[in-house]
Amino acid sequence: MAAGNVNPFNVSDSEEEAEQRQDGADTERSPSDEVQGHSLGPFSPPAYSEPAALLSSNRTSPSVDGIPASAAAVAGIGGGSAAESRVSLDAIAAQLLRDQYILTALELHTELLEAGRELPRLRDYFSNPGNFERQSGTPPASKEQGVGPGGPLTVQMQDRKRRKKDAHLRDRAGSISTLDSLDFARYSDDGNRESDERVAVLEFELRKARETIQALRANLTQAAECEIPSQERKNYKSSPENQEPIRPLEKRALNFLVNEYLLKNECKLTSITFSDENDDQDFELWDDVGLNIPKPPDLLQLYRNCGHSLPLHRDTVDVAVSVDPNDLPGDYFTQEPVQQTEAIQQQQQEEVVQELEYQISLLNSEKKSLAEQIKKLQSDIQVLQRNVSSDPTSAVKLTPSKEDTPCGKPPLDNGQYLDIRGVTETDSSSDANTTKTSTTTATTDCTESTTTATQPHRDKLKSQSQQGKTSVQFDQPNRKLSPAFHQALLSFCRMSTDSRLGSEVSRIADSEQSVMLMLGRCLPHIVPNVLLAKREELIPLILCTACLHPEPKERDQLLHILFNLIKRPDDEQRQMILTGCVAFAQHVGPTRVEAELLPQCWEQINHKYPERRLLVAEACGALAPYLPKEIRSSLVLSMLQQMLAEDKADMVREAVVKSLGIIMGYIDDPDKYSQGFELMLLSLGDPSERVVSATHQVFIPAFAAWCTELGNLQSQLIPSLLTRIEKLLKQGEYGLDEHKLHMYLSALQSLIPSLFAVLLQNAPFTSRAKLQGDVPPIEVTRFPRPASPLQDVATIVGSREQLAVLLQLYDHQLQHEGTTGWDSLLWVVNQFLPQLIEIVGRINVTSSTCVHEFSKFFWRLCRTFGKIFTNTKVKPQFQEILRLSEENVDASAGNGILTKATVPIYATGVLTCYNQEEDRKLLIGFLEDVMTTLSLSHAPLDSLKASFVELGANPAFHELLLTVLWYGVVHTSALVRCTAARMFELLVKGVNETLVAQRVVPALITLSSDPEISVRISTIPAFGTIMETVTQKELLERVKMQLASFLEDPQYQDQHSLHMEIIKTFGRVGPNAEPRFRDEFVLPHLHKLALCNNQQTVESKRIDIATQLFEAYSALSCCFISEELMVNHFLPGLRCLKTDMEQLSPEHEVILSSMIKECEIKVENKAIGEAQGSISIAASLVGEDAKTKFLSKMGQLTTSGAMLANVFQRKK
Repeated sequence: MAAGNVNPFNVSDSEEEAEQRQDGADTERSPSDEVQGHSLGPFSPPAYSEPAALLSSNRTSPSVDGIPASAAAVAGIGGGSAAESRVSLDAIAAQLLRDQYILTALELHTELLEAGRELPRLRDYFSNPGNFERQSGTPPASKEQGVGPGGPLTVQMQDRKRRKKDAHLRDRAGSISTLDSLDFARYSDDGNRESDERVAVLEFELRKARETIQALRANLTQAAECEIPSQERKNYKSSPENQEPIRPLEKRALNFLVNEYLLKNECKLTSITFSDENDDQDFELWDDVGLNIPKPPDLLQLYRNCGHSLPLHRDTVDVAVSVDPNDLPGDYFTQEPVQQTEAIQQQQQEEVVQELEYQISLLNSEKKSLAEQIKKLQSDIQVLQRNVSSDPTSAVKLTPSKEDTPCGKPPLDNGQYLDIRGVTETDSSSDANTTKTSTTTATTDCTESTTTATQPHRDKLKSQSQQGKTSVQFDQPNRKLSPAFHQALLSFCRMSTDSRLGSEVSRIADSEQSVMLMLGRCLPHIVPNVLLAKREELIPLILCTACLHPEPKERDQLLHILFNLIKRPDDEQRQMILTGCVAFAQHVGPTRVEAELLPQCWEQINHKYPERRLLVAEACGALAPYLPKEIRSSLVLSMLQQMLAEDKADMVREAVVKSLGIIMGYIDDPDKYSQGFELMLLSLGDPSERVVSATHQVFIPAFAAWCTELGNLQSQLIPSLLTRIEKLLKQGEYGLDEHKLHMYLSALQSLIPSLFAVLLQNAPFTSRAKLQGDVPPIEVTRFPRPASPLQDVATIVGSREQLAVLLQLYDHQLQHEGTTGWDSLLWVVNQFLPQLIEIVGRINVTSSTCVHEFSKFFWRLCRTFGKIFTNTKVKPQFQEILRLSEENVDASAGNGILTKATVPIYATGVLTCYNQEEDRKLLIGFLEDVMTTLSLSHAPLDSLKASFVELGANPAFHELLLTVLWYGVVHTSALVRCTAARMFELLVKGVNETLVAQRVVPALITLSSDPEISVRISTIPAFGTIMETVTQKELLERVKMQLASFLEDPQYQDQHSLHMEIIKTFGRVGPNAEPRFRDEFVLPHLHKLALCNNQQTVESKRIDIATQLFEAYSALSCCFISEELMVNHFLPGLRCLKTDMEQLSPEHEVILSSMIKECEIKVENKAIGEAQGSISIAASLVGEDAKTKFLSKMGQLTTSGAMLANVFQRKK
């Protein structure tokens, strides 16, 4: 830089600067000298930095002859030897700002902020965006560039020099790029410097605005922290057991912590929903909760530390002490922070004093207003005393003193929701009404005077409204203007009293009745303009108005609005409406419920939206306790019956059934029993599972409770169901309706708890059942799990303790005292059980559904009535019928009792109720005896098979069944061993492979080597089932070898029955067996058997084998068969079978011909398909090659449209 250059800004702005320049003239250095020497000190800018160049881009660097005074001052501070006294930071900041060393001043400001010693001068300067705005496109220094020997520079030269210097600074001053307050985009060469600078200034203003917003938020946080709505203070003072209400700051902090916890634990959807519900809070910024508020630990840390004792809070007092300045350390050069701290403390104290003075003024104003109210009320009381002086009794009631006023009594409406418990009737005379109003007003004022001390504005409004009830006096101006002039003058106040809303606004309600009238007029206009999602907020307002409004027509309109408030109310909204309806009913009584609420339900009964009809169905049940009993058993019952029969929505019919159950809990008209029974059958026959489930859970228990009170449970309800079951079985000789049987039987099953409760409540020991002493608790497994609380015996009886006492006496009575005089139990033993056992004997044993339903019913019956009852009353009746002897089995007709469903139902429904050792032994013995008896009698095994199927469904009985079968394996009779072998086929499907390998296969191999050929043949179906279900290779190989021995051993070549059984088994298990087993074993052996059958000379045997082969080939034709197997085994076998059928069964021969033709076509198509596939593969390869070449040519092109068009031109 030339020595002759002059710094146009190096001009002194104050006498202090001149003095500093004179004092530091001897120690000043040029920037180049400072670079070579030691540094200037902690406050000097770096040697390579020129801060003024960034914001004043056209100025030149300070010359050697014109070093700024600030540099000298800084050098003096840094060196320590050139200046004896310390220079204050404020003076340094002032000099930097005067010399436009803005970046150096900014760095100083930042360091002081970090040290907590902010300078007001720097803060004010950088907070003012006007310091950084440019007035025009001409640089500000260009006006003063005429000084110096070079003369004035042109604007172009200045811009060129500025751009050079700016580029140089951007390359060197790396630390400046971290300052977010400066935008280097303004120094670009695009010619739009002014707009870029404006953008930077606007960004700076935006940042300062945000800081201002955060500061205001901090103030609001402090205010919100201190202020709690007066109404909440009332509520919590009146309810001392409640905790202090949550403050706004606490709510925002907890919301932030909860959202943070949800995000950390991968509950993102819940976090999104939570954020949407609290859309007034920014969950990404803790400062949004409140500035200067430290962030607490997360929820997990708070939970872990909640039980630890926290250190006690101790009061602290700020104490100021004086310090001698000479005692301070050497590097402590200023006392400004201490002075600032004292100033801040003094300012805070002044603010506290001002706040207290403001509170005192508020209390004084409130005191004056309350005194005026008291005077006014006293004058009103005196007026009323004079008006009713003729009635001394009324005069005594109407002159309460101030001390007698119940100040502790809450007002009628203190801002909370209406407490719907009943209201007093309005007095007939207008004087009494006025007295009541005045007394209520006095009580309200007295209450508010003790509970609200921070709401003078609201109290003022209240006092004005109370004064308006009598007369209001306004100060008249001491003017002589005419009334016409006054009226014309006031006409310039724009008011609208002509419209509906204007008339409502201009009339302020002065009593509760007028408020209700106003709400009744305004609510119909408010509701349509409220969002659907928020309309439930209007429910309390609508209900309170409908309760208290004097006009029936308006009340009807309001209730109509309530039921039509939401087009399709969801569960929560329906619950809110129902809660309001119940509260309305509790308040107004049954007469108004019948006259006002029920018509609304009736109008909605056929609404097009199912949610509305669902609301009606639920309302009928919810309002049942508050309706007149005549309406309850007639109109409401008819409404629900119609909806149950006609409504198409499952959820509506489900709600109807539940409401019907509630009606059954309140109905007391015995003539409605038949209608209730029909409703039960209608509900049970509903096609929806939801409706049937609701019937069992709610309706049947409630109906049974009513029948118990009527005495009809044992005399009518249960016998009616049994009669219908018997009638169904008689009609089912040609086909039983299993759905109806399940319906009736499930109803009986749901009545078992009620029947047992009747036994306990009518027992001889009921009068002795008292809760005295220690009662043993009821075992958890004593009763089956109820379908609903209404089916719990403890709920029916009254309590679990009462049930425990009754059960103890019940077991003692059965075991020691007998059943004499116990009519309800004798009915069960002598009528109910014999009729049930007779019905069981009529069931078709092959119907697994019926067997399962009755088994489940007997199991629940025995578990409910207890083990003693089962052993002494149920089992003896079954054992009397099932006398296990050969005389009890009619082999010729096959209709013996052992062949009926009584055997599986007794085994699975009664003997499996209790799982102790003696019970298991009894079950094993019964099954062994049944298997032996049926085998020796040559009777059908259907009852035994049904027992094994039902028990085999439960893995807990697999070991028991294998024990029974092993008994048959080692039995001396070949008939019993055959039966055991056939039972293994049923058991294999449900048993795990370990038991199959360890228990089943060894038993079958033992039987496969039995001396009797019939026993060996009986094992073939079980072996086939193993091949169908088991996956262990070793096990499959063993079974395969055993079957191969049956087919290849010469001793079995002429065993016609063995071949029949093997072919039948192959046809059954072949489609589901392992493909390898089917391909390598089943198909080849079927081919051999078909070939051998062509040479059979006995025609009957030949037709039997051919028929079984036809069934097997028909089943296997649906499987995937390879071409080799098709050609070598499947088609040859079919041709052999066709040869037999041509001679024996021509109708089968036609089907076989079509099967053979189809198989031949499949083989031909496979061959053609393979040839076409090879051709298509070659064509695809050629096509791919052409495609690759084309794309490669396209890839070589450049992006020119003309060249792309030339590709498709024909060569010339």
